[in-house]
Amino acid sequence: MAIAATISLSVSPTTRHSAAAAFNPFRSSSSTTVSVSFSPALRITSLRSSIPFRNPSFRVSATSMSIQAPQQTSSTSFLDRRESGVLHFVKYHGLGNDFILVDNRGSTEPRISPEQAKKLCDRNFGIGADGVIFALPGTNDTDYTMRIFNSDGSEPEMCGNGVRCFARFIAELENLHGNHSFKVHTGAGLIVPEIQGDGKVRVDMGEPILKAADVPTGLPANKQEAVVKSELDVDGVTWNVTCVSMGNPHCVTFGTIENKLNLAEIGPKFEHHVMFPARTNTEFVQVCSPSHLKMRVWERGAGATLACGTGACATVVAAVLEGRAGRKCTVDLPGGPLEIEWREENNHIYMTGPAEVVFYGSVAL
Repeated sequence: MAIAATISLSVSPTTRHSAAAAFNPFRSSSSTTVSVSFSPALRITSLRSSIPFRNPSFRVSATSMSIQAPQQTSSTSFLDRRESGVLHFVKYHGLGNDFILVDNRGSTEPRISPEQAKKLCDRNFGIGADGVIFALPGTNDTDYTMRIFNSDGSEPEMCGNGVRCFARFIAELENLHGNHSFKVHTGAGLIVPEIQGDGKVRVDMGEPILKAADVPTGLPANKQEAVVKSELDVDGVTWNVTCVSMGNPHCVTFGTIENKLNLAEIGPKFEHHVMFPARTNTEFVQVCSPSHLKMRVWERGAGATLACGTGACATVVAAVLEGRAGRKCTVDLPGGPLEIEWREENNHIYMTGPAEVVFYGSVAL
């Protein structure tokens, strides 16, 4: 698969480097925007000099490599390109939960198939991401429609971190600045993200779904129609769980998050448990205080991720139902914190957090 990824690098003004190489372009104090061409088919080209990097060093090895200064290109003109057989994209992340964003406003069907999305999400042979998100035309009086394919090719109803990235992507596509909100149609219903003055995105996630049959879960309801602090046998071990849907299913369990918790081992056992006919996301949560929770997550269709927005929302709902926390909490995830509020007056949940550009790119399909 030929991939052209676009990023911004600060390097010393080298013009060519041949033979197998390993370098850190961020060590130089001088700044030159470069194009790095890899054999056989990988190109990294700068489009914007202000893209932030959380990991300021990396290594590249290649048998031959050329570095040259490209012509300046704006992100707008890049995203406006239309080439047959080429997919232009922008990679975003929300607290490390990363996505490939595709401008799909010209069609009601995604430009690529679930199988193609799975290949693009591969972190060794593709671009690398937790999912591919498509910005499609709105429907039912909404401004836009958001669809997402997970890294395993499945399609979830919604994604909390993804919808924040979606909002920032739309603002860039439409050249919007300052505070803006959008009505977004998703598989979980209407979602309303609002870009705030500080660049963060607050999202009205709607009301949580607690009725056991609608989560869905086969566990019997034990608190009105909800499953709250119910026993679940997972491979011979009993866990106390609370089940919540944010338009997608979540199973939340509280305890002490230990480093020895093996998500890769225990996560799939929850995800594919017979009590969750649509599979489930699973949150392992530690209560630090009534307003501070720590969470690790196994996402349905994506595995262990650095953050899960709907999972953070479900966690606060579960904590309130179990009497462990208040309705306004900071939820710490491996990728960083989210601010979650479950308002009593309208039963809606509000999530606030960042969404940032990683790089721009193109891939031959």
